[in-house]
Amino acid sequence: MRMGLPIRPVIIAHRGASGYLPEHTLQAKALAYTMGADYLEQDVVATQDDQLVVLHDIHLDRVTDVAERFPGRDRLDGRFYVRDFSLHEIRSLRVHERMNADGSPVYPGRPPGTEEYRVHTFSEELTFIAELQVTGGRPVGIYPEIKSPAWHKEEGFDITPSFLNVLSEHGYVAHTDPVYVQCFDDQELVRVREVHNCSLKLIQLIGDNEWGEADTDYDQLCSSRGLKRLAKTVDGIGPWINHLYRLRSDRQIEDSGLVARAHEQGLAVHPFTFRSDDLPPGFGSFAELMRFAVDKLSIDGLFTDFPDLARAQANS
Repeated sequence: MRMGLPIRPVIIAHRGASGYLPEHTLQAKALAYTMGADYLEQDVVATQDDQLVVLHDIHLDRVTDVAERFPGRDRLDGRFYVRDFSLHEIRSLRVHERMNADGSPVYPGRPPGTEEYRVHTFSEELTFIAELQVTGGRPVGIYPEIKSPAWHKEEGFDITPSFLNVLSEHGYVAHTDPVYVQCFDDQELVRVREVHNCSLKLIQLIGDNEWGEADTDYDQLCSSRGLKRLAKTVDGIGPWINHLYRLRSDRQIEDSGLVARAHEQGLAVHPFTFRSDDLPPGFGSFAELMRFAVDKLSIDGLFTDFPDLARAQANS
């Protein structure tokens, strides 16, 4: 079931079909599969007992009822950290739509979710995806992220070896396997390739320096010199969608040249995140955004909360 994945543009279900169901739930992954996604994303974080779970953040409080279930277990910053809870405790939590710090929904138009949604392990999701392919009769790839590896080391756990072991246990070992390993930390990806001798396809995520995702200079990585250096280690980049263009004073959209520079180095480009309910500045519709990125820039793939809409636009 690992042959036949498309070449361009691949549709990556960002945390599953997260525009319709709570992010990173198995239900969201199953829906994304039925919608024709080519890859399903997993963000991987470690629990107190060193178990790997699928959650976007190192925190629990924006997407679960942890504050209600375990009052007083937050740190001094008021956040509830995955690393402070056992897998058993985390399994008891209910997952809901992403909320802001004040309790309001980040995306008000999305369904809030119900008590049926739960957190699961990385291994459980890979088993689930294998079963999806058998019952659905269609191949689908995976797109896991090593989340905050430097932070995990500060917490006393080296997440990367365990992450790679789970992939190996599920048969993901060769460069030709339908998997992209992603990370915001450029030095960690060098370590994955050179220290762990990993043959899997690697993607350097490129965010904004102000986000504090890693001790990585993303502005430098976007330069021709930075991309040339990246090409020695990774197979592609996953840039924030805002890096693809500049919005001129007259509100006209101008190509930043990033995609062309990356392609010159042989790097695939998979930008994030394409959302119909949260368009980047300067775009009036999801269709306009897709035309610009796919037709004009010739991106190789894209992360989206709405895999059905992206698939329809990519095929139009």
